[in-house]
Amino acid sequence: MTEKELHRGVTPFLTCKDHLVSNENYEVMFNNHFEMLVTSPVPSNLDKYYDSEEYQSHNNSSKSFLNLIYTIVKKRSFRLKKEMFKKTLTRKNILDIGAGTGDFLLYCKDDGFAITGVEPNKKARKQAQLKGISLDENLNGISKKKFEIITMWHVLEHVPNLTEYLEQLKLLLSKKGQLFIAVPNFKSFDADYYKEFWAAYDVPRHLWHFSQKSIHTLFETVDMKVVKVYPMKYDSFYVSLLSEKNKSGKSSFLKAFLIGLISNMKASKSKEYSSLIYEIKHTQKTI
Repeated sequence: MTEKELHRGVTPFLTCKDHLVSNENYEVMFNNHFEMLVTSPVPSNLDKYYDSEEYQSHNNSSKSFLNLIYTIVKKRSFRLKKEMFKKTLTRKNILDIGAGTGDFLLYCKDDGFAITGVEPNKKARKQAQLKGISLDENLNGISKKKFEIITMWHVLEHVPNLTEYLEQLKLLLSKKGQLFIAVPNFKSFDADYYKEFWAAYDVPRHLWHFSQKSIHTLFETVDMKVVKVYPMKYDSFYVSLLSEKNKSGKSSFLKAFLIGLISNMKASKSKEYSSLIYEIKHTQKTI
């Protein structure tokens, strides 16, 4: 499987706007085989599309009410995420890919984890360094290591070389290790309600848009399997708030709360939450 295959035979799905940086329009195309969406075209200079003070994971700002909500939810989610890790681990060895400003790794470090992090954004790495968290720019320096836990919190949708990354994740994960992938779910109610204004499309920074089927199918191609799926119930509210701003130009907290609540209520039956966390393991007995 290659990136070309993921873009082959796709059909138009939505035209979405970059509301964060450029105001450019991008096509979100549907790949029927993998049941996933792909952003087209992919800019050659993706880095410049992250150059915004409003891009949350690369800054520690709490100046606005929206940033304050993000910070509160983020801290709450750290505890919930860590509860998913097995308590029987002999060595609490964790790799966080797309570590941002290092807050999650700092939380894990304080709980006794041996931490390693990767973050391509230079500004974010500098902010992490101020907290005593040293991050690698890419996976090259840790390619020969093995980790019991690997996390990617809303990162896989940003990775240009998706097929290569899946292979790298397989090699980095220990034989009995756990890989946790959190991604938006375009089959959720809030995605369907907001359509091209849905903030989690976030073109062109989000290159891929996943369904549950696509995550299962993609990881099967590298002999890995999804063993459990967890809901991210807070995301429906936060994404709806951003989506309301995309749609109307202003933040409607009451409307966003209502749509987020409806999305979670519908997902309690369909299991199609706004964002999902996938726990993934090796399918082979030996690596």
